[in-house]
Amino acid sequence: MNMKVNIAGVEWKNPVTVASGTFGSGEEFSEFVDLNRLGAVTTKGVANVPWPGNPTPRVAEVYGGMMNAIGLQNPGIELFCQRDIPFLKQFDTRIIVNVCGHAPEEYLAVVERLAEEPIDMMEINISCPNVNAGFLAFGQDAKHVEELTGQIRKLAKQPVIMKLTPNVTDITEIAKAAEAGGADAVSLINTLTGMKIDIHSRTFALANKTGGVSGPAIHPIAVRMVYQTAQAVKIPVIGMGGIATAEDAIEMLLAGATAVSVGTANFSDPKTAEKVVKGIEEYMEQYGIEDIHDLIGGVRG
Repeated sequence: MNMKVNIAGVEWKNPVTVASGTFGSGEEFSEFVDLNRLGAVTTKGVANVPWPGNPTPRVAEVYGGMMNAIGLQNPGIELFCQRDIPFLKQFDTRIIVNVCGHAPEEYLAVVERLAEEPIDMMEINISCPNVNAGFLAFGQDAKHVEELTGQIRKLAKQPVIMKLTPNVTDITEIAKAAEAGGADAVSLINTLTGMKIDIHSRTFALANKTGGVSGPAIHPIAVRMVYQTAQAVKIPVIGMGGIATAEDAIEMLLAGATAVSVGTANFSDPKTAEKVVKGIEEYMEQYGIEDIHDLIGGVRG
């Protein structure tokens, strides 16, 4: 049975990774999860300098998932390169580094710093809905997406995945702009912007007022957007959004995703990604599917 997928020349042993921001940089989860079982580990977003993130409270439970406004708290690229990359290199899994910034020059500084590091791919987060900065228009404006992707592609030594926001009118327009800018792949969806109000204190549940909604409630929206994007671009699509079971992951593959990413479910069950790998294997056995590529984009009708 072949579970291997190839994304921009990088071969993964299976199509399962974890969503940035839900798995740290792997070390916190490594005592619960066999990282060798995952196709790739996608790290928490890293910036050119340490970011403290948003004020608390910055996480709230909502119906069918959660809402966060962490604000991309991270230790900065230097500490990340010294500590986190060497840790991940111990495992037989691909390393995808998620890159964030407030402005193009901040992204480019991190991309340049990572050029000689032993990582496999980078994922560029142009779509986080809970950082207060004008740059977030980047991910919602096709022209900006194409320009930024082009700038990053010129400097990057590793394949570039652009992470897309669902908070747009037409996701395919943004995906095509990333492809035109030279992206090697796209990943989607990031969280949907939401709000929760505590009716007893009559205050916002998050200090940031708004936050990113994730979890099972957003899964059907994610499947639809992955399907539309896979139809619109020729580059690989990494699907994410509310994946909690192998069934959810297989839906994404059938919709056209080459790989999938497990996010919020990691918080309730750290072994979710491992279980998804096993579940896809069992599904393939059950239906006599020899090659994972027979599933990718295989929805009928």
